[in-house]
Amino acid sequence: MQFSGKSAVVTGSTSGIGLAIAKALSTDGASVMLNGIEEPGAAADVVAEVAAAGGAAKYTRADVSKPEEIQNLVKATTDAFGGPHILVNNAGIQYVAPIEEFPEAKWNAIIAINLSAAFHSIKAALPAMRSAGFGRIINIASAHSLRASPNKSAYVTAKHGLAGLTKTIALETARENITVNAISPGYVWTPLVEEQIPDYAKSNDLTEEEAKHEILDKQASKEFATVEQIAALAAFLVSDAAEQITGANYPVDGGWTAQ
Repeated sequence: MQFSGKSAVVTGSTSGIGLAIAKALSTDGASVMLNGIEEPGAAADVVAEVAAAGGAAKYTRADVSKPEEIQNLVKATTDAFGGPHILVNNAGIQYVAPIEEFPEAKWNAIIAINLSAAFHSIKAALPAMRSAGFGRIINIASAHSLRASPNKSAYVTAKHGLAGLTKTIALETARENITVNAISPGYVWTPLVEEQIPDYAKSNDLTEEEAKHEILDKQASKEFATVEQIAALAAFLVSDAAEQITGANYPVDGGWTAQ
């Protein structure tokens, strides 16, 4: 198992993309620190699911909008498993409104969780990576790190910023065995999206199939990506085969950003 002896922290990893990445890393032998805002008891089943994939797994509750809680998350990983050697910044939130109606509190929260949290977690994790002589950082960005959409001012700003942060830290670590890359999903079939389809269809007087097609309007393939596809790319970027890939931003968006 290629990640045996390595530890990973994956933010926002109790469902969806984050959970799929955690399972992929565990399958390859990594010890994984899961993270979310659920109480520990509520995450027990997820911890067991990730541990069953192959590696050890634990959970730390942390609100990544708060730098001190990020520091606690990284320390908990170090105390439990050593490292961290791998960091996946996945936590994110969204809010949609025209800018003149956009609540300042929502702007601040989206910037804090989608962008600033990555800065704070990288800053906290890098010393351990440098000490170990190995580090892999993956920032889960979005097709919105490469394209804009109306009514998503905070999200688009944060994801563009995350793409820039990825490049900057890649340059700062380029002569070390540390890589920093971004993955930019388009529309991904997650439990959250699946739950939203019926409401979207109802509110827009569409069938569920019509709703899916409308949501996928920007995605040239007209198909959702899967969390397993995102996780497979993340696992590759952590592997030795990707040692010379750093500062890159990989769209997984069915051709959205090719247009």
